[in-house]
Amino acid sequence: MEGSLLILIPISVLLVLLIVGVLWWAARSGQFDDMEGPAHAILMDDDRPKPEAKAAETDASQPPEARRE
Repeated sequence: MEGSLLILIPISVLLVLLIVGVLWWAARSGQFDDMEGPAHAILMDDDRPKPEAKAAETDASQPPEARRE
């Protein structure tokens, strides 16, 4: 029992130090700066076609006789 504790306690301390180090690095490198911005940017995307594209679609949908005007 005591032999396994002598192995498990240092391993758990090293694991905790590793996790703290990874979280510290992530916070310092900007991983947690803006978690919601990209998600909101997708929702606020402008899905309306540009006016030039809409005019081209209108011309293409008319019969050839109407386009000559």
